[in-house]
Amino acid sequence: MGVDYVSTFIQVAEDCPVDRGTVPPRHPDKPSVAAEQYRLITAAPYALTSEDVLFAVHADRAGIPAGEREAARHAYFAAPRACLRAAPLGKKYGWGVHCDEQGRLALYGVETPEYAALATDPGVTALRAMRSARAR
Repeated sequence: MGVDYVSTFIQVAEDCPVDRGTVPPRHPDKPSVAAEQYRLITAAPYALTSEDVLFAVHADRAGIPAGEREAARHAYFAAPRACLRAAPLGKKYGWGVHCDEQGRLALYGVETPEYAALATDPGVTALRAMRSARAR
């Protein structure tokens, strides 16, 4: 099951608590999923796919050695996985995720002109990050 999007912009969740892209806090002992996703995507915009990011964070947190990662990645994606719409970057930290035509990712703060342009671009599928709270 693939979790990559192409030509898609994942906008922040409707109930996102911030009004600008906010760097997730980085805990020195064990960085959060959000901090690791942010680090990977911002270190190399439009270089990694959603699957690359999701698996790298999983593998790093699980301590999977480099030589075992190819097999571990196959096993990881053999089961259904949440996509970046469920990630804390868009739910809690104010980051829109742009997936280009090859599925590679970049982040844009909700307050930026680039975010606004992508959110209204007719050539890009616009989706929302999942809400943190259930609608009542």
